[in-house]
Amino acid sequence: MSAIATPARQSTGGISARTVNRIVIYGLLALFALFYLMPLFVMLVTSFKTMDEIQNGNMLALPQAPTFAPWIRAWSEVCSGLTCVGMKGYFWNSIKMVVPAVIISTLLGALNGYVLTKWRFRGATLVFGLMLFACFIPFQSVLLPMATILGSLGRFGVKLQNVTGLTFGFGNPTVNLVFVHVVYGIGFTTLFFRNY
Repeated sequence: MSAIATPARQSTGGISARTVNRIVIYGLLALFALFYLMPLFVMLVTSFKTMDEIQNGNMLALPQAPTFAPWIRAWSEVCSGLTCVGMKGYFWNSIKMVVPAVIISTLLGALNGYVLTKWRFRGATLVFGLMLFACFIPFQSVLLPMATILGSLGRFGVKLQNVTGLTFGFGNPTVNLVFVHVVYGIGFTTLFFRNY
């Protein structure tokens, strides 16, 4: 019995079509990423320039004498409306609202996602479908009802304080915003955790 000799696969030494495709794909992705990140680059570079450099220089040029003065002025002196107290108060208000809203919404979404994944009850698909539907409601259509709810929560906090002496935070605008954003975010986080 003779063995049939098969020629060994020879490497051509050239670049395969798959490699060329990968180079083109990653090259285009890098180009699009640079194009997408260009406004961020311009914003950051411009924030370290003096006003003369901004008015007379090239928008993409690096600052000749980098300065933190615009950052310091924006943080402590910039005017918003009629007050000139800077952005620091608004920044900390945003942190006070975002951090609890994200943590609470994530925890509730994780619990909901776990329950909808592990516990098959009658109507589980309908409940998940309704939560999924909530993800596709445009935020602009929620703004007016949200403003109404925020006003109602403020009035509820005042009534609650008059009756019990406690508000549970419902008279505080930051707590009210956290509550509304938690409710709005539960659909998204449930979707993420159910499919995770």
